[in-house]
Amino acid sequence: MAAAKSSNTNWFVIGVSAAVVVVLAVLAFVVVLLNNQATDPGAAPKSNDTFNSETGSIAFGDGDDTVSIFVDFQCPVCKSFEEQYGADLEAAAADGRITLEYHPIAILDRFSQGTDFSSRSAGAAVCVAESNPDLYLDYAKTLFDNQPAENSSGLTNDQLADFATQVGADDAVSCITDETYRKFGAAQAKKNEISGTPTVELNGTRLNLQDQADFKKFTDLLG
Repeated sequence: MAAAKSSNTNWFVIGVSAAVVVVLAVLAFVVVLLNNQATDPGAAPKSNDTFNSETGSIAFGDGDDTVSIFVDFQCPVCKSFEEQYGADLEAAAADGRITLEYHPIAILDRFSQGTDFSSRSAGAAVCVAESNPDLYLDYAKTLFDNQPAENSSGLTNDQLADFATQVGADDAVSCITDETYRKFGAAQAKKNEISGTPTVELNGTRLNLQDQADFKKFTDLLG
């Protein structure tokens, strides 16, 4: 009897231990899966003469100095930056003084009541950059002109697609409504370690526009 009881107890302990191992393995799998989903860049857009899908940049001009601007279309400061410097940056690119690169990214999804507007708007901009790169600037300006308030639900996919139609980028409509590149903006933000926007780089070196010397480097390029 004692031997049998001891044997039953041992099997019980072994069974419980095995169950714990299985549960831990399942939890580990779920954690890995969620991490992979969080960092998954999603579908890869196609590059063209203007858009580089590897770097996520939409480039204009051919100047020796490259100015890279990382923007989130939910960011009010990005809108102000565009209103203040956008025209001068484009003029400098058109004159061959700089190569201007725009990088649509997503870091502010938390400010759109669960609709991930930052990701969806960045993805929509990538759709335009892929299919109608010459219309990217017009589309980006339209997004800023219609920027939703923070902590609102943002714009719908149909609205984002309608703006593409308004600027002539009809080829991007289905890409936008299908959310083809919804994950691209967040993946690019992570890849480039962007935690605030707008982020400005000069020839690959990140500038602090609050620093007088860095700010002068930036404004000197604009003439």
